Formats: sequence, C-alpha cells, structure tokens
Amino acid sequence: MQPHRIVSQQEWMKAQKAHLVKEKEYTRHRDRLNAERQALPWTRVDKDYAFDTPQGRKTLEELFDGRSQLVVIHFMLGPDWEAGCVGCSFGADHLDGPIQHLKHHDVTVVAVSRAPLPQIEAYKKRMGWKFDWVSSFGSDFNYDFGVSFHKEDIANGTAIYNFAPLDFEMDELHGLTVFYKDADGNIYRTFSQYARGDEDRISTYVFLDRTPKGRNEKDTMDWVKRHDEYPDEDKTVAAMLTSSCCG
Repeated sequence: MQPHRIVSQQEWMKAQKAHLVKEKEYTRHRDRLNAERQALPWTRVDKDYAFDTPQGRKTLEELFDGRSQLVVIHFMLGPDWEAGCVGCSFGADHLDGPIQHLKHHDVTVVAVSRAPLPQIEAYKKRMGWKFDWVSSFGSDFNYDFGVSFHKEDIANGTAIYNFAPLDFEMDELHGLTVFYKDADGNIYRTFSQYARGDEDRISTYVFLDRTPKGRNEKDTMDWVKRHDEYPDEDKTVAAMLTSSCCG
C-alpha cells in the first residue's frame, strides 16, 4: 500500500470533492457504454441446443423459463475436472442474491458447463448454491460460444477467445452470453463478454476497490479461494477466546 498524507478535515474534504468530479464522469461514461451495449446488433441463433437439467432434457428456448431475456454464465467445469474453476466459483458466489430480483424483471440466469450433470450437482451441493446450473455435455454449445476449445484448434492457432486468437493453452475458459427471445420464439445472441469483461458483476470487487489496500494482489485473483477452502478464522478466534478466559 502506498503511503498517504494525513491532512486536516478541510483538506480531506477538498480532495474528496475534487475526486467526486471524476467519479461522476466515470458514472456518466458507464451510462453511455451501457446504452451503446444495448444498441448493439443481434445475430439469430438457428442451431438447436439441448442441455441436461435436474428437470430433464431442455432446449435453449426452455432455459428462458418463460422470460424474454436469458443470461448464460459460462462456468469452467470440464468433464474430467474434480472441482469448478476457483475464479468461476468466486463469481458464482455473487449469483444467488441478484437472481431473485432478476427473475422478476424478465431476466433468467443459468450457468452452463460441459461437465456431466451429476458432476455439476455434486459441486453445486458442496458450494451450497441455489442458482440453475445445467450441462452442455456432448453438445457444441460451449465451443460455438467461444469458451471451450478443441486441442487441434489451439495447436493450429484457430481457437478464438474474447474475439481474438487464443494465445495460451487452455481448453476451458469463462464468459457470459446474453440471449433474447421474441414473441415468435426466435432466439438472438445479443451480447457476449469474456476475460475481465464481466468482473463488474462481482460485488466483492466493488468493496475492495473502495478500500485503502484495494485488491491487494500481484496477479488477478491470486488471493481467491473457493469459499469452503478459506481458513475458518471465526472458529480460530473463538477457540483463542475460550482458551484465554476458561483455560
């Protein structure tokens, strides 16, 4: 953490007000960017996709669950993985809260992974999540939407991630894709986002970016663990207190 000047209340207020001008500029820019995003052209999805769900086999249209907008979270969990990606798990910890509001605002959110459904269900139970999570195992869905890659495509340089050639070797990556379904049942891909593009949905970052130490990391998310893998500090502190007062 960089050293900070300690100043009077008056000087602190002056600095805060000057910074607020830039914060407001950022807010207005974000509003413009959101409007531009919503005005982007769409492309029709004509290919049939099917997914394994706890309720049985479902089509892409059925994943909308009666709403017109569908957000797919591309969660990194491959068929031969023992656990979900740490970063995707970190992001998934922020899903259950917003979803209860989004479903009342014509938006369905579903996570999709290439792992078979029993593997997904086991990891979901371990993590204690409630959001809908389905399997695209055996289909082209992940490949067509740029988050899974065939080894030969990686080798010959034709694998595309984040709208550019993939420049490292990974056969599973993360992202977010938005779909719209019109009154006639036509489905359109309206937007896709990859890499750090969708990190603003992670509210932990919102808090960290406002603290003195910030994200306090050398590499992106180098401190993040699955939420059941952090040391249980509450139990450690409780044990110390019990020992000191009763031992």
